[in-house]
Amino acid sequence: MSNTTGAENIRWDFADLYESENDPKIEEDFQSFLSALKKFATVYKGSLNTKLGEALEQKCILTQKFYETMVYLYLRTRVENENQALKKVDSRVNEISATAWATYSTFWDHEIAEIPEETYQKLLNENKSVAHHKPYLDQIRKQAKYLLDENVEEALAKRSPFGAQEWDDFVDEQLTKATFVFEDNDLGFEEIVNIIGNDVSDERRALAMKVLNEGLKEKQLDAFFARALNVTMGEKAVSDNDRGYKHPMHARNIENMVDDETVEALHKAVEEVAAPLAMRFYKLKAKWLGKDVLKWSDRNAPLPVNDSSIVMWDEGFAMVKDAFGSFSPTLRKLVEEMVENKCIDAPVYKGKTSGAFCCGVAAPGNNGEAKPMVYVMLNHLGKRRDFMTVAHELGHAVHYTLSVKSQNALMYDSPLAYAETASIFAEMVTFEHMMKKCDDDKERLALYVSKMDDFINSVVRQISFSYFEQQAHAKRAQGKLTTEDFCNVWLDVSKRFYGEDGDVFSFKNMENMWCYVGHFMRPFYVYAYAFGELFTQSLYAVKDQFGDDFEPMYLDMLRSGGTKDAVALMKPFGLDPKNPEFWKKGIEESLGKWLDEAECISEALKYKA
Repeated sequence: MSNTTGAENIRWDFADLYESENDPKIEEDFQSFLSALKKFATVYKGSLNTKLGEALEQKCILTQKFYETMVYLYLRTRVENENQALKKVDSRVNEISATAWATYSTFWDHEIAEIPEETYQKLLNENKSVAHHKPYLDQIRKQAKYLLDENVEEALAKRSPFGAQEWDDFVDEQLTKATFVFEDNDLGFEEIVNIIGNDVSDERRALAMKVLNEGLKEKQLDAFFARALNVTMGEKAVSDNDRGYKHPMHARNIENMVDDETVEALHKAVEEVAAPLAMRFYKLKAKWLGKDVLKWSDRNAPLPVNDSSIVMWDEGFAMVKDAFGSFSPTLRKLVEEMVENKCIDAPVYKGKTSGAFCCGVAAPGNNGEAKPMVYVMLNHLGKRRDFMTVAHELGHAVHYTLSVKSQNALMYDSPLAYAETASIFAEMVTFEHMMKKCDDDKERLALYVSKMDDFINSVVRQISFSYFEQQAHAKRAQGKLTTEDFCNVWLDVSKRFYGEDGDVFSFKNMENMWCYVGHFMRPFYVYAYAFGELFTQSLYAVKDQFGDDFEPMYLDMLRSGGTKDAVALMKPFGLDPKNPEFWKKGIEESLGKWLDEAECISEALKYKA
């Protein structure tokens, strides 16, 4: 990148793990894990009726040992996508470990599910480890009816490294390597998307959109992704049928610990309440930009009053830290430790995967206890809105840190549906902190617009993605889909949520944009973003009712990890996600109020493009 952001040296440091992919310690640790896993099966298979407590403690230690090596390799492949030697080591370890887990631990879920209820209750009453792991064990027992025979599960687990994830990695590699010719320059995917989303020039945004849309087809990325999606959806349909899931989303809903009715209420609230508000917002944005109809490349367009200057890393990160600290000194300290321990990789560079994420696992600590191992990856371009991404991923980071310390390797991870809670909450804390420091109406308007852009992308856009998946999976049941089929579904769903062509948007040069949404390779992953956003907005709306009690209550909620479902998490706050009004209130208390404020400011300023 030509712009300097000050984040160029904010890089991961793995010195405390391994020197490189050639470090002999990787093989030593891996072989030690394999031996321990084999011994685990020898000691505990067929004995969980009497040794469950001891087995749980050993499984925690095993899992921690496994994570430490695997996360190192995973993270390095994310930022060294063209390092074939590294990928070879990573692939070998993944494939061998998948076979080992399948061979020596498939018995685990089956035996836990088969423990007689009387025996199970006795173990809960008499063993502290079993009692501590009750939420984890209950979830396994609840899902028992969807298990296949043990030998079948073992065979499937052995084949898992050669399935959808391989296709996903392949498409990701192609996207990372792809360049797009824009204004006589070869731009990477992240760079051209940055122009589409952030450039102040209407013409440049539109041209970048056209180049990307056409480039995805010219480089056959649409064909690659169509094939990958067909394979993923076809395999899932067979698996769902064999296991007895009722519909394509059923397995994900169970994994998320939410019922079908709650998920349906979420989808309806977004379509009926959030989508109309989004169209109202986009019509206002069209007015600000001096247009009757927006191009698709205008969807995230900054206002002309936006400050498009680069914010240096130290200044922006200090703002995020202060925002966290304004709510909780505990969270601020955890954020500071992320930088001190070199657990953030911020700059954009060649070979690095696009996007941003937080990876958090339970690694080996002292005396067999779990230690948080948490890393954040960004592709930081120095724009003001990029620091919302920083806040978002650091929200995940503090969530992982607190939950690992309170739970362990088997229960620290929250279901996807509310794993976004801490990240969205962090965004809200940062947004309000910025608003309080802002005394200029134009800056306040720009902040509201940026926040509404992000909200609509997290809620309306992600639920439209969910409907895209629902339609695509339904059509896949009738046979393989072509790239044109995917394009047609994409356009149909876009009109459903953004209006007919010409009402608010022109849909020119956007029909191929489905083929870089990698989350489609993890079926029905996407609705978690909307769930997490509205789950959090409903919570945030009652924050002030609890005064000083809210912060410790919130931190306790994060420490719960995966031990509670959505209903149980919200109960202390007097909220109920099973009530459809819960989701509507989350929309009205956020997007609805922001839009009202933005309209008032716009009118007061007599804003014109």
